[in-house]
Amino acid sequence: MIKTDQLIDQIAKHSVPFKETQDLKPLINKASNAKYVLLGEASHGTSEFYTVRAEISKKLIKEHGFSFIAVEGDWPACYEVNRYIKGMTSDYTSAEDVLKKSFNRWPSWMWANREMIDLIEWLRSYNEQLEGHKVGFYGIDVYSLWESMEAIVDYFKKINSPEIEKALNAIECFEPFQRKAEQYGISAAFYGEDCMSEVMELLQTIQQNRKMYEEDPEAALSLKINAIAASNAEHYYHTMVTNDSESWNIRDRHMAEALHYIGSYYGANAKGIVWEHNTHIGDARATDMASEGMVNVGQLTREQYGEENVYAVGFGSYEGTVIAAERWGDPAKVMPVPKGASGSWESVVHKAGATNKFIMFNDENKQYFQDIIGHRAIGVVYHPQFEHHGNYVPTRLSDRYDAFIHIDQTKALSPLGKS
Repeated sequence: MIKTDQLIDQIAKHSVPFKETQDLKPLINKASNAKYVLLGEASHGTSEFYTVRAEISKKLIKEHGFSFIAVEGDWPACYEVNRYIKGMTSDYTSAEDVLKKSFNRWPSWMWANREMIDLIEWLRSYNEQLEGHKVGFYGIDVYSLWESMEAIVDYFKKINSPEIEKALNAIECFEPFQRKAEQYGISAAFYGEDCMSEVMELLQTIQQNRKMYEEDPEAALSLKINAIAASNAEHYYHTMVTNDSESWNIRDRHMAEALHYIGSYYGANAKGIVWEHNTHIGDARATDMASEGMVNVGQLTREQYGEENVYAVGFGSYEGTVIAAERWGDPAKVMPVPKGASGSWESVVHKAGATNKFIMFNDENKQYFQDIIGHRAIGVVYHPQFEHHGNYVPTRLSDRYDAFIHIDQTKALSPLGKS
């Protein structure tokens, strides 16, 4: 086992300081060889994680031909952003407008924030120069049960589909639960009162009649993802009250499945960028998640596409501020992020030099970063005063990621309006 002083020395030796995007060129060039570049974050409320990922994404799109960005967000809301950047709608006057109107479900600050505005406007401007497939922006999370079913109904109405009744039946089944996922989960898990058969019938109908929707390929993609989101969300909420680990697996398998469909839509040679929390993009097998039978997008994509075709970049910081809430559903507020705990990854990276830096793990240095060390993870619910009791994930860094970006001092995200 490597000693702390030796680990600090190895970080200092193998890390590269950076001040601007151009300094990240070696990492971006290496990542560009992959089919999927997974860009993480240590929290859902840190400004620099968003801005640095945005600049990396621009480079991958403009200089290396990447086709889309898939994020840890709901498909229906993100699809409105996709429509805006592709010029498919006149419903929105600006990036700020589409973000404010589309992201209404808590925690809305994850995507309805000022840091996203520049990227969304850049994507719209970039797409105006393209012919054929334009760069897309999609949400691959599983939570949008009601929103996805409503999107299916709206699409069926638009095309006068004869299957509209099946979609309405599925929505009607969920109406007694008043969009309260926990209420549905308890009813389904403990009382056998669920809507599984209605959702499955709708999904099967869409799959069987998929050729009916081929006239508009992107609308067909949206219908397909909304259908699997509704089905997997029902399964997720059905499971979450009785089995945390399995509901996690349902969620991450859904995200990997949605990513596959998006990649297929763009073609065999398509390359995509994924924005998600470190806990999703960093290989679960390099953490204590594996001992609990949990998988994640980082593991699943490596297994499906080959390790050489996936490049996972973790993000972290030493101290600063963050946007989060004290309880699920509470208003967000700016909270302090304490200095990294003694002996943690955040602490030793800081001690190797109080500056922004990145490390690319390779055959030359990988061995030095394979000992288990605590690595901070902050969720949408956060209690800084208690973070030492549950916010550090035991991690083998060079197995979990292909590279790591450390931003020494960070500040909170800037939400648009109420969150």
